[in-house]
Amino acid sequence: MCGIVGYIGYREAYPVIIKGLKRLEYRGYDSAGLVLSEDGIFNLSKTKGKVSDLEAKAEKELSLKGTMGMGHTRWATHGVPNDVNSHPHFSNSGELVIIHNGIIENYEPLKKELINRGYVFHSDTDTEVLVNLIEEVQKKDNLKLGKAVQVALNQVIGAYAIAVMDTKSPNEIVVARLGSPLAIGIGEGEYFIASDASPFIEYTTNAIYLEDEEMAIVRLNKPMKVRKIKDNALVNPNIQQLQMNLEQIEKGGYDHFMLKEIYEQPSVIKDTYRGRLHADKGIVQMAGVEDNLEKFTNANRILIIACGTSWHAGLVAEYVIEEFARIPVEVEYASEFRYRNPIIYPDDVVIAVSQSGETADTLAAIKLAKEKGAFVFGVCNVVGSSISRETHAGAYTHAGPEIGVASTKAFTTQITVLTMIALRLAKAKGTMNNSDYQRYLLELELIPEKVEEALQTNEVAKTIAGIYKDAPNCLYLGRGYNFPVALEGALKLKEISYIHAEGYPAAEMKHGPIALIDEHMPIVVIAPKQNHYDKVVSNIQEIKARSGKIIAVVTKGDTQVRALADHVIEIPDTSEALTPLLTTIPLQLLSYHIAVMRECNVDQPRNLAKSVTVE
Repeated sequence: MCGIVGYIGYREAYPVIIKGLKRLEYRGYDSAGLVLSEDGIFNLSKTKGKVSDLEAKAEKELSLKGTMGMGHTRWATHGVPNDVNSHPHFSNSGELVIIHNGIIENYEPLKKELINRGYVFHSDTDTEVLVNLIEEVQKKDNLKLGKAVQVALNQVIGAYAIAVMDTKSPNEIVVARLGSPLAIGIGEGEYFIASDASPFIEYTTNAIYLEDEEMAIVRLNKPMKVRKIKDNALVNPNIQQLQMNLEQIEKGGYDHFMLKEIYEQPSVIKDTYRGRLHADKGIVQMAGVEDNLEKFTNANRILIIACGTSWHAGLVAEYVIEEFARIPVEVEYASEFRYRNPIIYPDDVVIAVSQSGETADTLAAIKLAKEKGAFVFGVCNVVGSSISRETHAGAYTHAGPEIGVASTKAFTTQITVLTMIALRLAKAKGTMNNSDYQRYLLELELIPEKVEEALQTNEVAKTIAGIYKDAPNCLYLGRGYNFPVALEGALKLKEISYIHAEGYPAAEMKHGPIALIDEHMPIVVIAPKQNHYDKVVSNIQEIKARSGKIIAVVTKGDTQVRALADHVIEIPDTSEALTPLLTTIPLQLLSYHIAVMRECNVDQPRNLAKSVTVE
């Protein structure tokens, strides 16, 4: 989950690296470091804290000269966040330096062997073990850097994206990946290395994404060579044209990326269905589904695998797909799926959902499903990501870069894609009558406009946030389609404000959580006027009888819940299956404002990172 940046070319490397690290800080931000190469001499600075702390320190202690270098922003795995455990790491001789994203699982036996050979370790990291292993291989067999990296990587078990430099090769960076993303930007007389394309989008739109078990030797003024790590076979890499633009990764006048991304939802939902949904013609058409329609319609069941917010989107999809297409759906945590010896049949369809397309647990689950013969369909947001390459087919969400660590627009765009899949399958299977089908198409087309209206609840959410910002706990309740929204609302509050929150099916409240309710407990109840409305009203009365503080999300014009609730947030009316696209909006705003009022770092919550590339 760490962020990697590297540069070799004609520019001063330091500004490229620092700016790149700031753009990658969503991947980890407990420590940061960089190394610059000036005339074959390495100048290193690293520190616990954020990239801004590194910038202040580096400008005091380094010359900042050099047209080659690399930087790292860390999400700690091995060793606490401190200066010593920060990357980059030197080898014992000081001739090699490395940055690393991932986990070396067999680092302990490797470390013991290296200690037996006289190596000394200063940090608690697995990364320092790897750089010394490379050095040992290089010296033992008198190898050049690239070959030494290749031989060493064939001895390690785990996941990695690495970049390595050698004082003896002052115009060369060796990079490699397995399970963690790595992109190489190709400019005129320069190369850029990064965990994603955001650090170099302003310099070049040409990029190569290394595949698993590939390495590249990047040399100044020479063609880049890409090889397979296992057998040294040359690879002809695919150069991609980047679709991202600079405006997408800037705040655009908002105080935080999260707020910007909340307000982008009307446009990105529209972008997600643009060209796919034609309500006037009664058409939902997605290439990945159309090309494999028979596999979907003949599926014995659909398995949705995901983590975190994407798992909640999958739960919404379970309701939608089962109701519309009448195909059994199971939603699994990817992190549990691969370890419980799951039963997978060749006529199963597995849908893997991930914002980044790099989620390690989801990728591992995909590989398992493919081994069992299932058809695997990916839903992700990042073009060229690992999930988009590992799956048989898929659909992008077109949410654009999501920089805020707490996911918002990814959730609603994932639901949009999954709902379109459900509608297309319902049409193909004849499980929905034409009038209902047409009604849902028209309603989905209107959702961006209704999300825009839901965003007008911002001031109401802000006022409520001011009242409950110091609450130690919060309960979220929903039924049916909005039970997953309750889970997602609770997750958002936990992630960014550090308030303990739980989401529950409203009917389950009396099976335990009701014991928590008193006059100090805020309870968010999602109560649109739909099929479960009367039941939710009964749940609200049960809360009221125990003096709980009720924050209700209701359909515009509601009077019954308004009479019971302490606070009401109104959303526009829509078909029940589409309500999660609206009910989630005020919950995002409420969490955001509470976090801001508590002076939390909204975009970079403690202990979290955006792209979870380790198990």
